[in-house]
Amino acid sequence: MRPVSVLALAGAAAVSMSLLTACGGDGDEAGAADAIAVTATDDACEVAKTELPAGKTTFKVANEGSKVNEFEVLKPDGKILAERENIGPGTSVDFVVNLPAGRYKLLCSAGQTGKGPSQDVTVTGGAAGGADPRLSKAAADYKAFVIVQTDDTIAKTKKFVDAVKAGDVEKAKELYAPSRVGWETIEPVAEKFGDLDPKVDAREADLKPEEKKDWSGWHLLEKALWKDGSVKGKEKYGDQLLADLGTLKSRLPGLTLDPVNDMAGGAKELLDEVATGKVTGEEEAFSHTDLVDFKANVDGARKIYDLLKPVVQERDAQLAKDLDDNFASVETLLKKHEKGDGYVSYDKVGEDERKELADAVNALGEPLSRLAAAVAK
Repeated sequence: MRPVSVLALAGAAAVSMSLLTACGGDGDEAGAADAIAVTATDDACEVAKTELPAGKTTFKVANEGSKVNEFEVLKPDGKILAERENIGPGTSVDFVVNLPAGRYKLLCSAGQTGKGPSQDVTVTGGAAGGADPRLSKAAADYKAFVIVQTDDTIAKTKKFVDAVKAGDVEKAKELYAPSRVGWETIEPVAEKFGDLDPKVDAREADLKPEEKKDWSGWHLLEKALWKDGSVKGKEKYGDQLLADLGTLKSRLPGLTLDPVNDMAGGAKELLDEVATGKVTGEEEAFSHTDLVDFKANVDGARKIYDLLKPVVQERDAQLAKDLDDNFASVETLLKKHEKGDGYVSYDKVGEDERKELADAVNALGEPLSRLAAAVAK
């Protein structure tokens, strides 16, 4: 969960920002007809109904404010059940959520800070029909995938941190991008534990002046390596990064993943990560390893889709075809920028090429925004 910066290259940023407008709907006309209206402004979050039935729910979130907004469904303990980020000013989205019975807060966060006005809602009853066993299996398989990716991240980050602690700048630079791949593949799951993402993945550009004294994580070490050319005195940040990733691993066994909220919704979040950080070149401001993150985000979204595809194919064959075609287009474009085992430095990718990548992401974003509705049918 990151704020969307407006300080981006004009060509790529213009197209990536179109994702905030062109790809808003979740694409279920019947659900949209019964959608719960939510009006978000810079300082208000108005919800049309606060007593809701359990099961599939569509929120029609209209951003009438001046800042990019995010809409969160929060459990009583403050953890995120589901969220839709990057709702541009003057736009609206149809956001499909699977709501179990219980009490929730619906939060609108102007500027995507994770804070903002909220509305309490109560959900009663039981969801209609039984769970599709294919979706239950997909969720179990995805959880196993998340655990594997977390273990891989920790193992590679350990090597990266060892190089940092040894003061070996060149080796640490070599190991930096690979250490982030697993994290970027499953980032929406990690964001469910709201305290961890800012600790390990906050970018300097997103920090308020008073927050910089508490900055930690990969990007602090990235800046030290590429801008300062030295990691002397930064050893403790490597240890903290490993400790925070260990905390993520310890929380995964008790995690329940929902096919609609966490899988289909997570796939859309991963593509939003590409559109608002990787295509613009803002994510890896010092190392310019953005294309490695880009590929990991796309791979993570593709993994989710592949697990859900048998259900999607049955319920909306055209959507499955559109997703297959557009994933293939993005992956083909990425191959053009491969170099050795990785990718070219993103500062060597021209504005026209960035726009080409952004257009492909935009095209994939539209059908991917309809995945949740297909899974929830």
